[in-house]
Amino acid sequence: MVAFHASALDGVARNPALSTPLLLRLLAFDGGGDGPPRHALQRAGLPEPAVAVILAHPDPGARIDFAMSPRAEPAQRARLVDDPSPKVRAALAYGPEWRTPRTTVAPLPDDVCARLLDDPDPSVRAALLDSPHLVPSFVASLATHRDPAARRSAARAWEKLPPGVRSALLADPDPEVRRVATLRECRRDARLTAELLHDPTSAAEVLRRGLFHRADAERCVAERTHLAALAENPSLPTDLVERLAVDPDESVRLAVSLRPELDETRRMSIDFTVEAFARGDVGWVRDGLADPEVLRRAATSAHPLLRRTVAQSPHLPPDLIRLLARTEDPVVEDLLGMYHPDTPEEVLMRVYARLGGTFSAWMAETHPRFPREGLAARYADHPDGNYRRLAVRDPAATPTLIERLSHDPAVWTCQAAVGDPRLPLHRLREALHVPELASSAGANPAFPEDEMAAVLDRAGVPA
Repeated sequence: MVAFHASALDGVARNPALSTPLLLRLLAFDGGGDGPPRHALQRAGLPEPAVAVILAHPDPGARIDFAMSPRAEPAQRARLVDDPSPKVRAALAYGPEWRTPRTTVAPLPDDVCARLLDDPDPSVRAALLDSPHLVPSFVASLATHRDPAARRSAARAWEKLPPGVRSALLADPDPEVRRVATLRECRRDARLTAELLHDPTSAAEVLRRGLFHRADAERCVAERTHLAALAENPSLPTDLVERLAVDPDESVRLAVSLRPELDETRRMSIDFTVEAFARGDVGWVRDGLADPEVLRRAATSAHPLLRRTVAQSPHLPPDLIRLLARTEDPVVEDLLGMYHPDTPEEVLMRVYARLGGTFSAWMAETHPRFPREGLAARYADHPDGNYRRLAVRDPAATPTLIERLSHDPAVWTCQAAVGDPRLPLHRLREALHVPELASSAGANPAFPEDEMAAVLDRAGVPA
């Protein structure tokens, strides 16, 4: 019975119809030492009384969950900047770890980031500098900070730094700051490239990005160290590129085939192999995902990795979406489904069928183009439970069908039906006593408030 109550309580915590009084009860609950349910702490649109309870919660774990919530407003999370626990402040500084491909996390205000950067605890400062949610302007502002670690981070915004600031970092008293700055500047300075080649910790990046004198480039080709990285280098002389295009190392030939200056005929004349499920990460395409010319070059290429990289762009025009949808490349289709809001329905359905499980459920629930109408007639009696689950999405599905699907042999289908507000109330109450369905039942928006309160009562949540 305890496991049942815990599962139902988790569902109630994420129920969109949960009232503020019940939410406040949940947030004050210590969970037998485990703290409040995470779904209650990370709900979207928390009302001010709920935020106040979380900020003052005696369990640091509750405050950490809120600090890392991808749904909380930055101004709400920012109120933890003076939290007494450095673990909470570090969680705030780093920010949410989980986010979906089509969503972004709003950054903390600059003044809050500045305070976290000056936090007395080094773990807080380190978490902020590692955060993927900092805006480029703030990163650039770190170039004159007294902490060498902050100045090292500023190099990530190298192209946004004024020339004088870049020069200062290149001459910084801290050797690691100088090394990181030199790694950035070597892209336009062959002398710095030659110096860095003697540093084994920097060699691969220097070979990939540094500006080369011809003699140094020839020597590196002859030495064959990190040759696939060198094959990507934009300053490599044309004759050396041609030599590497027929190199016996397959990874080197593949790297050459991805160079941006190649026309399509030359690119596809290279003997390269792409792994069946290799996800594209071609630098010049990734950096140009908002550039119409780059999008068109990559989408119209026959090179799978160019197409897979460009499929991650939310800026694709309709004709390129249609073109990519016809490539018959499962990886391209998967990436379109994850990243692009205008992916055709037929592609979404193929991705749904191929991937199944949690990802398919997430895509079906969140993708704006995923179909709804007509699914009950098409899939209610499908032999695959993953498809029968889709019938629940149909606005025309009747309560009788929803109840039938709530008894489906496939647990995914049962859970989808039990969470649907059209489920008859008597079946919803029954599902609360089935361990694998109790959470879905608790999250059903049609669950009466007095019965939600009863779940809290039975779980020992104080009134």
